Amino acid sequence: MTERISEKALGNSELKISTIGLGCMGLSEFYGQPASLEDGCNLIRHALERGVNFFDTADMYGDGHNEKMLAAALKGKREQAVIATKFGIVRQNGEYARTICGTPEYVRKACHDSLKRLETDYIDLYYIHRVDSSTPIEDTIGEMSRLVDEGKIRALGISEASAETIRRAHAVHPISALQSEYSMLTRDPEDEILALTRELGITFVPYSPICRGLLSSSRIDSNDSADFRRNLPRFQGEAYDKNKSIATALSEIAQAKGCSLAQLSLAWVLAQGDNIVPIPGTTKIKNLESNIEAAGINLTGDELAEIDIILSGATVEGARYTEEGMKGVNL
Repeated sequence: MTERISEKALGNSELKISTIGLGCMGLSEFYGQPASLEDGCNLIRHALERGVNFFDTADMYGDGHNEKMLAAALKGKREQAVIATKFGIVRQNGEYARTICGTPEYVRKACHDSLKRLETDYIDLYYIHRVDSSTPIEDTIGEMSRLVDEGKIRALGISEASAETIRRAHAVHPISALQSEYSMLTRDPEDEILALTRELGITFVPYSPICRGLLSSSRIDSNDSADFRRNLPRFQGEAYDKNKSIATALSEIAQAKGCSLAQLSLAWVLAQGDNIVPIPGTTKIKNLESNIEAAGINLTGDELAEIDIILSGATVEGARYTEEGMKGVNL
């Protein structure tokens, strides 16, 4: 077993977080059969023992199940963890359809409900999961700021927001983290967001840094009705095969480096800025160990250039979400 993972400061806060966090969503739903409570708790505790202290969840993952699992795993160890959870996506259990809500009343209710499920008095990092186009962001962040004053939240985050919205939010209360999808196959944040987070001292938290498994050796089971990826445009038919061909080209660089494609993907994300802390998810301890080891992989300038040649000459096929999944994104 390798040494414990290092830490860095969470933007605009006094919190210290591990260089790589753990995305907990898949332990409860979306990627096929959920983990049992025992297996999920064992994975979370193993991560904590290895120095991973940054755990990402949300109220809507498994309709609260994910927060409850995290609470069970962290019993007696709460002070060792930095818990990030989110609110704002409202959906029925088992359904993908959603509405977005960021009203002050909902912010407060959602926070109190999450505190109860997490069995804690405070949330370290509280995100608005998606931006509510019908509620001024100033109103949403204003209520979150009041919860900070009350000691129920330690730092504020925002997810999948536009640059303008981030600036407006940051003017109301310092934003500590911006969470968006980012990987070698999803590079939208490079247009404006990455530079903005550096300017404002915000930690950028990429989710799906391995592109939901596209940047790994695994293939999805298109017959698994519990795996929502089979409905995503870039995972369907010819688009999936073409995207996997990009991954195959990148895997040759990984092989030469002596690492897996998933590790190369994480190392690449980490190489894009000192303020970046990815949160890959997994249900397997062996994959968790592999992800932790990726934090120690340093890519040379020549290797980064070689990756860039492949990516610049490739076109990723298919959108990253369905139209339903894009609600509240980039607003």
